[in-house]
Amino acid sequence: MNVILSITVLGLLIFFHEAGHFLAALLQKIKVSGFSIGFGPALLQKEINGITYSIRSLPLGGFVSFPDEESETLVKPNDPDLLKNRPIYQRAIVISAGVIANLLLAWIVLVGQASLVGIPNQPDPGVIIMGIQPDEPANKSGLVAGDRIMSVNGESLGSGKEGILKLVSIIQKSPGKELLFEKVTQDQTKIISITPSENEGNGRIGAQLQPNLPNEVSKAKNISEIVNSSNSQFYELLSRTVIGYKSLITNFSSTAQQLSGPVKIVEIGAQLSEQGGSGLVLFSALVSINLAVLNSLPFPLLDGGQMVLLILESIRGRPVPERIQLAFMQSGFVLLVGLSVVLIIRDTSQLSLVQQLVNK
Repeated sequence: MNVILSITVLGLLIFFHEAGHFLAALLQKIKVSGFSIGFGPALLQKEINGITYSIRSLPLGGFVSFPDEESETLVKPNDPDLLKNRPIYQRAIVISAGVIANLLLAWIVLVGQASLVGIPNQPDPGVIIMGIQPDEPANKSGLVAGDRIMSVNGESLGSGKEGILKLVSIIQKSPGKELLFEKVTQDQTKIISITPSENEGNGRIGAQLQPNLPNEVSKAKNISEIVNSSNSQFYELLSRTVIGYKSLITNFSSTAQQLSGPVKIVEIGAQLSEQGGSGLVLFSALVSINLAVLNSLPFPLLDGGQMVLLILESIRGRPVPERIQLAFMQSGFVLLVGLSVVLIIRDTSQLSLVQQLVNK
């Protein structure tokens, strides 16, 4: 059930991203020819008022298509309602609308939880293991996703963001040194030994961490408390996401293992769902913010890449040559699909069920 919930949430977040582009175009009376969730061959398809809506076989994202991009279209090339014939600022609105939609949705989800359910209480003591990377010290020690780390070498970690920062600091300062972790698994406490590996002078154990969120919430006293709590959560999630992508770009060799594909994202969503409604809300907001930040990157096929082409057009005073645009977009598609396939295979092979089958 938790897996189905996380898949549903992921699909809805992709839908809202594409709906942002779609609505930004329609509200400006720009012609749209298609709205798709996924890539590849269409599984379900229906045309309504000249727009083809479809669900496709590869659930790696989605897209909104325009007559400009189609070789066979009845729309005249000089039609003022084509996207390419609109002013640069209107095209920029369409391109950026998906990112804005995801950021706005994440904030609305957090506000909705604070308003209807309550404001999350302060995190409980300890740090939750959200994911484990194969062949790393954490994996070899027997740590699994869902374990709660309470202390290291008898020193309590505390709770929340401070607990995570303290644990990371201890690990980074201890490459090659044995550390004794106090872990709690389903109310059973055990001391395990982990020796962080060395990575560019810092220690690492190969684990993804998150605060130990409580299921209990407190009723908000007023609107101000709702907004302040939601803004604080939103800012923390956004800043952590930006820092994560920055580290991925500036220090790819040591952070590449942290990349997650659809399979891993669904698994993480299922784990967070086990913590109750607060975990599912965190998953929804976090993935929505991740989609926004990821699509802002200036890479081919992403919204950021499209914005780069638009900025170049504004500087040159004319569009980038079509052959260069085509090569730019095709290279992006190959990279995106190739990376997604690799991540799906890797993450599937790391699932506990698959590991059990392999080890039999």
